[in-house]
Amino acid sequence: MANQNTSQKFVPLRDIKDNVVILKNGQMNMVLLASSINFALKSLDEQEAILRQFQTFLNTIDFSVQFYIQSRRLNIQPYLDMLSGREEKQDNDLMKIQLREYMQFIKTFTTEVEVMSKSFFIVVPYTPVAANLQNNLEGFKDLIGGKKDVYFDDKNFMEHKLQLEQRVSLVEQGLSGIGVRTILLQSEELVELYYHIFNPGEVGGTAPGGK
Repeated sequence: MANQNTSQKFVPLRDIKDNVVILKNGQMNMVLLASSINFALKSLDEQEAILRQFQTFLNTIDFSVQFYIQSRRLNIQPYLDMLSGREEKQDNDLMKIQLREYMQFIKTFTTEVEVMSKSFFIVVPYTPVAANLQNNLEGFKDLIGGKKDVYFDDKNFMEHKLQLEQRVSLVEQGLSGIGVRTILLQSEELVELYYHIFNPGEVGGTAPGGK
C-alpha cells in the first residue's frame, strides 16, 4: 500500500470526469484522436497549401496545444483467428491450402518484424483563473512546506468545461481545413489512453511534441 501511495504522487491526474481530464494543478484537458495525412503522396502545391493552412491554424489560436503520437505493437492474433475461422468454413481444398499458407506467412512476418500501429492525439488544455491564482500561491507554499496539489473547484466545472469546449471547437475547425478528421475521446477512452501512458511497458513507444 505504501508503494502504491508513493507511485500515485508521480501521477499528475486528479480525475477524469465527463470526457475531461483534470490535473492536480487545476488544468483541464480534452483529447482529440486525429486522422493522418499521407503528406508524401501529395503534390508539391498540395504540400505547400497544407503547410500554409497549418501555419495559419497555429497562428489563429491563442493557447497551447500538445501533439502526441502513440505507437503500439499491433496485435495480429484476432486477424489470424478470423482467417482460421474462414478456413474451417471453406469447402474448396485449394482455398484452404492458400489460407493456411497465408496465415503461416503472416505469423512468420510478424515474428521477424514488429508491426506497429500509430495513433495521433491533440491535447487541448484550459486552466481556470482560480487555478492560476492558486498556482501563484504554490511557489510560496513550497517554501514553507505547503501542499503542492491544487484541488479543482467542482462547483464551476460546467462553466470551465464550456470554455474548454470552445477551444476544442477551434482546433477541430483548424485541422479540418487541412483534411484532418478528429474525434473527441470519451471518458472510458481517456482512461485507456492514460493507462498506457503511465504503463509504457505495454506501449511500443511514444513521441510527444507540442506547440
